[in-house]
Amino acid sequence: MPTDFVGQLNALFNAYVLPFGWRLLGALAVWIVGGWIVKGLRALLGRTLAARHVDKTLANYLDASTNVLLKVLILIAILSVMGIETTSFAALLAAAGIAIGAAWSGLLANFAAGLFLMVLRPFKVGDMITVGGVTGDVKEIGLFVTAVDTPDNVRIYVGNNKIFSDSISNYTANPYRRVDLKAQLAHSVDPQDAIKKLRERLKAIPNVIADPEPSVEILEFNPMGTVLAVRPFCHNNNYWQVYFDTNKAITDVGAAGGFAVPETRMAVRNV
Repeated sequence: MPTDFVGQLNALFNAYVLPFGWRLLGALAVWIVGGWIVKGLRALLGRTLAARHVDKTLANYLDASTNVLLKVLILIAILSVMGIETTSFAALLAAAGIAIGAAWSGLLANFAAGLFLMVLRPFKVGDMITVGGVTGDVKEIGLFVTAVDTPDNVRIYVGNNKIFSDSISNYTANPYRRVDLKAQLAHSVDPQDAIKKLRERLKAIPNVIADPEPSVEILEFNPMGTVLAVRPFCHNNNYWQVYFDTNKAITDVGAAGGFAVPETRMAVRNV
């Protein structure tokens, strides 16, 4: 083999192959060591979140986001070790992020609202709420939508941004809620007698709490007679049972007391 050819191969090896090999080994070392570091940081983050009892959905999101961010940093470091200019790469990532953010603005708004829901916790899974015009039990709080089961057993997914941009009614947050019903009396029925009998009857309804005690008061008058406001209190879990039992109690008290059937009275005069 000619000496000049061997010299050219040697020069080529020293100029290109050897430096590339060292850069490749360096990139491999960065990938391995970086992987160990990422694994250690994720484990530390997981223990920290578990110690602070952070919501599982939020903890999973933070773990995934941390993993992606650290992997991107490792990739940039590897490109730098390989001698590839990373400035343009970072600019490309930033431009892509802006483009994706503009295209997915609505989705990102739901995502941001989901994070606030998990941090501020205006409600939790199992609570009965009214949000975005939907009433039901919360089954799942996701990063983008919240799943709600309505009383007629229909699952509805409400965007988290819609939830946060409107009022939130949480019926389970307080220890009890009030059942609002009315009792129409005829003109011939003594309101005070009806109030006394209804109060005693309400106390016997299962799951009606004693404090505050059931309220029966005169609400208004109409052409048929006196209208009573009948208001027992109970825990939200027993709301509909107490609601229907109270209606039945109103009927039973009226039948047992011999209350006249309410009817509209009109006077017609000839002029």
